[in-house]
Amino acid sequence: MEGERFHRAVYVISVAAELAGVHPQTLRIYERKGLVEPSRTGGGSRRYSDADLALLTRIQELTNEGLNLAGVKRVLELENRVAELEGQVAEAETAIGQAVKQVRREQRRDLVPVKQSITIYKRGS
Repeated sequence: MEGERFHRAVYVISVAAELAGVHPQTLRIYERKGLVEPSRTGGGSRRYSDADLALLTRIQELTNEGLNLAGVKRVLELENRVAELEGQVAEAETAIGQAVKQVRREQRRDLVPVKQSITIYKRGS
């Protein structure tokens, strides 16, 4: 769902408002408050994508839980930051896993099989 189609801005404000279950003026308020940034046509008309609609659904969930718009904005910022950090952790885990595999490969090269090892015997006293 995170593909190009999900982010393609196709809905005019009236359709987006209807799909989100809010008044078009509410979408304008959300935009003024920095909660949503719809695309604009060459003539300046707003166009909303499925990603925008998903965001509007999240905004509605948060406001229904009693948050004001400033609180909603902060929660959305924190959720985005958490997502970024989770991505960084996943990248770090991948890099660490690859580094561990490399070290293990290098350690195996340093090992000498027991059959090839040299045994030193002391002459009897």
